[in-house]
Amino acid sequence: MRDDVPNPYAVAQAPDTNGGVKTLTRDQIEDLLQRNGHIETKNFDPVTRVAGALAFHTVVDNKARKVIEARSVATLFRGYEVIMMGRDPRDAIFITSRACGVCGGVHSTCAALAIEMACGVKPPPLGTVVRNLLLAIEYLYDNPLHLFLLAGPDYSEAIVSKTNPELYRRAESTPAPHSNVHGYSTIADIMKDLNPLEGSLYLEALGMTRVAREAYVLIGGKYPHPQTIVPGGISATISLTTLNEIYLRIQKFFDYGKRVAAIYDDICDFFYDADPRYRDVGRTSANLIDLGQWDDEDAYDATYENCAEWGERRWATPGVIIDGKQVTTNLQHINLGLEEFVEHSFYEDWAGDDVRFKTDPLGAPLSPYHPWNKSTKPRPQAPNWREKYTWATSPRWDRQAMDAEASARLWNTAIAQKIPSNPYIEATGHSLKMLVPAGRLPEMELEWKVPDVWNAFERNRGRAYCVSYTSMVALNLWSRAVELMKSGQTAVSTKFEVPKRGTQLGVGFWGAGRG
Repeated sequence: MRDDVPNPYAVAQAPDTNGGVKTLTRDQIEDLLQRNGHIETKNFDPVTRVAGALAFHTVVDNKARKVIEARSVATLFRGYEVIMMGRDPRDAIFITSRACGVCGGVHSTCAALAIEMACGVKPPPLGTVVRNLLLAIEYLYDNPLHLFLLAGPDYSEAIVSKTNPELYRRAESTPAPHSNVHGYSTIADIMKDLNPLEGSLYLEALGMTRVAREAYVLIGGKYPHPQTIVPGGISATISLTTLNEIYLRIQKFFDYGKRVAAIYDDICDFFYDADPRYRDVGRTSANLIDLGQWDDEDAYDATYENCAEWGERRWATPGVIIDGKQVTTNLQHINLGLEEFVEHSFYEDWAGDDVRFKTDPLGAPLSPYHPWNKSTKPRPQAPNWREKYTWATSPRWDRQAMDAEASARLWNTAIAQKIPSNPYIEATGHSLKMLVPAGRLPEMELEWKVPDVWNAFERNRGRAYCVSYTSMVALNLWSRAVELMKSGQTAVSTKFEVPKRGTQLGVGFWGAGRG
């Protein structure tokens, strides 16, 4: 903190920009609409590929084929922070999982981690390993769902042949470079099987999400709202039979991950070759953040004081990347940089209230806008694109917008080179190498390389490689669970009591498949 700055946490609303172009006022837009028939408003409400509580407002120039203005809108007040007030903290495990029908397990686990820190309880080794395994399985459900049910249709024959017929004609005559892995002769063949609802890749992904859910419920009880996640570990009975049943499902992702990476390599490279301007679709600065995943069972002690140490022992290294450069892997430092703003959201600003936490437990200063100081105060009103228009908020790290998603996990782990030594995953400093065991396809080394441009295609390519990365993490965790069982370390939870007096602080450093 600089001593010469009167208020280092002061906030001023930045000028709205869209890709470096100044955002137009409402009057300017209306004037353009009247004078130019090729400029029009297009709204996507609801966005049906997700839950339906999301909308996009855009102003497009049809002649230039460019978006002039864009806003994403969360149309629903969810209110989980309000619902949780005054409840037994253990209720959070079961209530917060309802926040999402895809990533409910991570909400439950995040709540359990926070309670562990607040109550000073550390799980036994097997409890940590099995909880990690559940997270890996959850990602194996999440990634195929995104790649083939949510994002995949954008590259399908059904859409590309209508929006860009010349591109589809090119795809019909373009050989697929990785046909020996995924089995498709041309790019058009891949596009046909990406067709929503009927394409074989779409339907296969549905089947693979079922395989992952089957594995999850063997320990988690059910999904997406697990019943066995508890502070101090899990409440399920674990046997070698259960672990073997899980392995039978994990191994199905070995070949699947090889094929998914090959498919998205071919799709991304085809679009780049067809028109280099596709490299600019969704292009932003490479600002990424991840809190790390999958604790080391020996290092994790559930304390904030040691979070920097046990955080860097995770299978996915926590970290922040700014403009492609990693600036920290320290969980405490990552936490200190977090802020949340509501200038454009249907909430009242809480920064004028008494700041509850001026420092973290180690004495480092916290912003009034840090999530620990947040007070959720809904203020519904008519949308105004220049002021408040959404129920979503604006999280920032060091006042910068960040990507928090699957590739952030790969990127931080690759650069940091802190991943535990293991037979299947190697961090090189510029890539992640994954040695995937043989199934029907032979043993294969996949390598995800840090991209030279950060855009929509690379986000999907990274997620495709995350299928193999996650399955190899799962394989390591499964092997460790078997070792612990055979050595007699079968305890999966630690008993504890919730303190009846005083103030306890706990935070769950965790993440979902999409960030």
